[in-house]
Amino acid sequence: MFKLSGLGGRLYSGETSFNIVGNRRRWYSISAVFILISIGALFIQGLHLGIEFKGGSSYTVNKAGISVEQARASVSDVGIPGEIIVQKIGNDKIRIETGALTSEQSTAVETALTQTFGVAIESIDTQIIGPSWGKEITKKALYGLFAFLIVIMIFLAMTFEPKMAIAAIVAVVHDVFITVGIYALVGFDVTPSTVIGFLTILGYSLYDTVVVFDKVRENTKSVAAVGKVTYSQAANLAVNQTIVRSANTSLIALLPVGSILFVGAGLLGAGTLKDLSLALFIGLAIGTYSSIFIAPPFLASLREKEPAMQALAKRVAARGNAPLVDAEIKSSARPSIAPSTPRGPRNQPKRKGRK
Repeated sequence: MFKLSGLGGRLYSGETSFNIVGNRRRWYSISAVFILISIGALFIQGLHLGIEFKGGSSYTVNKAGISVEQARASVSDVGIPGEIIVQKIGNDKIRIETGALTSEQSTAVETALTQTFGVAIESIDTQIIGPSWGKEITKKALYGLFAFLIVIMIFLAMTFEPKMAIAAIVAVVHDVFITVGIYALVGFDVTPSTVIGFLTILGYSLYDTVVVFDKVRENTKSVAAVGKVTYSQAANLAVNQTIVRSANTSLIALLPVGSILFVGAGLLGAGTLKDLSLALFIGLAIGTYSSIFIAPPFLASLREKEPAMQALAKRVAARGNAPLVDAEIKSSARPSIAPSTPRGPRNQPKRKGRK
């Protein structure tokens, strides 16, 4: 029976090995397809920004048995300009989002909702966010993202080496770009919860990448001095030694996030959980992929361009059949000796006969 633990032991010892670093072009091609899909989604559909970023008004009505069509018709009769977004949250909540409204227009919307659904105006949860506040939130979110990347790059450069920091940041940008593209493709609103989810997946992706890079550093610490394997071969062994751990960690992390996404958001209808859990679910999966198939191969590509590593690769290639050649040379140079009568050890002291 196949056991993952047995596979992990064989991968760690080198008995079984996947050529992940050597097949870097294959992984780059897969990532390129997802990046192109993300670019297309961003250009065609774009991100659906929530009212927290673009400004607007939100009205949440809590009553069982109400429908989306009733809410949309009620607000449309008021003559509100711009797009009107109506979402059903769970079984007894309706949220209506509009553009920026004046106080008179906001009052008219509340009055229409109370007349349509027969609820008190105090039971309607109203949020009015100005466009200037939304721009400020967007600016702070971008500042936080860039500051996070800069601090992480400095930390990785000090802890490991600059090229490891560059490879880790490339993997993080790869994760964020694909996650944002899928978010645009699905059409979910980008809210502050989404930004929190993005920052969370950045931390998780870097955590997984740092674990792999720590093993890469251990395996390649004296690779140039020993000269038995190339940098890519040593890095590939490190990836194989950590791949089972990364898979187990990611699976354990995806299970609760998946439950939040499909149970909390799908069945219970919690909109905030939906925004957060979708970003986490996509980001965790993409982050695991990049920490194994993108960051280590990209790091190996950077290091293999160094003169010392190029010289190492030439030495390893030159001595690829060295043990066999040396054995053949030694066997051919050894003189043949005809068998003779066995003799005892030489230079032994003569013993007197025993009495």
